[in-house]
Amino acid sequence: MTTNSTYTYQQIAQAIEHLTATFREQPSLSELATKANMSEFHFQRLFTEWAGVSPKKFSQYLTLEHAKTQLRKGVALSEAAYEAGLSGTGRLHDLFVTIEGVTPGQFKQAGSGLQLVYGVFDSPFGAYVLGTMHDKIALLHFLDDQDDPVTILKAAWPEASLIHDPTSIQRFTNQIFPVTGEPNQTISTPLPVLMRGSAFQLKVWEALLKIPEGQLASYDQIADAIGQPTASRAVGTAIGANPIGYLIPCHRVIKKTGLFGGYRWGAERKQAMLGWEAARVDN
Repeated sequence: MTTNSTYTYQQIAQAIEHLTATFREQPSLSELATKANMSEFHFQRLFTEWAGVSPKKFSQYLTLEHAKTQLRKGVALSEAAYEAGLSGTGRLHDLFVTIEGVTPGQFKQAGSGLQLVYGVFDSPFGAYVLGTMHDKIALLHFLDDQDDPVTILKAAWPEASLIHDPTSIQRFTNQIFPVTGEPNQTISTPLPVLMRGSAFQLKVWEALLKIPEGQLASYDQIADAIGQPTASRAVGTAIGANPIGYLIPCHRVIKKTGLFGGYRWGAERKQAMLGWEAARVDN
């Protein structure tokens, strides 16, 4: 399951974990390189290639004050607009994603009679399993070394028939995480996702799509955006149940204090995503 890119992410993640825990002390390049098991020169080069900025610049995106500044901007979720295609040199696509909820019958049947086509792929944040149903993305779950993709798929859609056919869904992965070195292409059609959740969960997940890349929102702001300002705790539970990582950007929601908080796929991965996106927006 481990590819060169995944291994690179795992090395970088070790440094990010250390950097996040010690940012007030401003750890040296030597210290970070040691955590990543690399020489200073190799770590500086590899980190800059991965993030698009130096480790020192990246650390600025992970400080408490930076997070608070982002929150003070007050992300206007109700006014945020979707954009398709490229939005600037050096950035990935702004993905145009549309959510479709399963019917009540499909929800109850948990995928009975349906086929879930899946494959395991690589990303800047490690390996992930992608599952599609009726040509719509039904699951994107990041994997750790001990994870079994089939177990994860069956937990999400217990009654569906599983079909391992990564080639047939490669086009989705090329849009989500374009291959480094290949020319960017404008996305002319949205990425459709099929989500199995309650009406409340669907409202929360739709609100997440309106948080611009490189910006953050608090649980309270999401609660306000869906018209239920006292439901921040329930919002947090819905965000934690998001079955489609990265595309439904639950990693952009943090505590109103500025602390990053937990993440279904690991705190280090969340920190990596936030810093990586912020670096790309600023480039």
